[in-house]
Amino acid sequence: MNPIRKTFNSSSIFPFDLAYRDTKSSQSELPDHLHDWHELVYIYSGKGVFFIDQTLYDMEQGNLFLIPGNTIHRAFPDRDTPVTSTAVFFSPILIGQNSLGDAFSYLDPFAKSSKRKSYKLECSVSFQQRSQLLLDDIHEEMQAKKYGYRNAIILGLQRFLLELSRELQPNDPPDTRPSTSGPLWMREILVYIDAHIASNIGLSALARRASVSPAHFSRVFKQLTGMNVTEYMTTKRIIHAMELLLETDHNVSYIASMCGFESLPHFHRVFKKIAGITPAAYKSKTHIMP
Repeated sequence: MNPIRKTFNSSSIFPFDLAYRDTKSSQSELPDHLHDWHELVYIYSGKGVFFIDQTLYDMEQGNLFLIPGNTIHRAFPDRDTPVTSTAVFFSPILIGQNSLGDAFSYLDPFAKSSKRKSYKLECSVSFQQRSQLLLDDIHEEMQAKKYGYRNAIILGLQRFLLELSRELQPNDPPDTRPSTSGPLWMREILVYIDAHIASNIGLSALARRASVSPAHFSRVFKQLTGMNVTEYMTTKRIIHAMELLLETDHNVSYIASMCGFESLPHFHRVFKKIAGITPAAYKSKTHIMP
């Protein structure tokens, strides 16, 4: 099946959610999924693999993962040492974009991760300590619900994102990449698919490019991404279509063609299945996007 679209129960006036110090096994993890909100995942302990967009990352203590909205991702906790983590979910509209005259934006870390297609931060010890304290404070506000708690949570999230921006600042060179997981051919194939997402690439052609048998390719691809090739490529095409709908003035028919869909009705059907709404309705959301 295609990745599911995760929905949230939070009120539309406060688009925020928190999964605090949650220990997950491979059985309790969501399958491949995506959502409109941004997500931060801080790892306290345990090991595993995190598949985000086109990369497989090792998960371990002190890692922070930045997942922009509408990004395919799935965690694979280790069976013997499951991961304990806190996940923060929020809509970009919650944060605001007041730069106060400089180039700073609270959402800079997400913009940088999207641009570089690098979603993992191996945090310094001092940042780990500050992160845990800030996440503890946010959790306490969520639990106590004292007067003004929503404002306190927003302030805590803003402080977290400010600290994160400062942590990333010395590491601005674009060739800085964290450690990744999985065989080299798999990592190269995921990048290749992204670069040729509108092309009609089949399993056999990809297996030849990877110099492995189709059966082995299919087995490893499903094991490491949770999807088969067709499901993965279809979802990536829809995500690309979402970007084009929000960032260009192209009509829906042209965007469908750009993303490799020969039939407009088929594009509409698949888009609604994955995005949850029609292409036209999604494009109308432009005015609330950052």
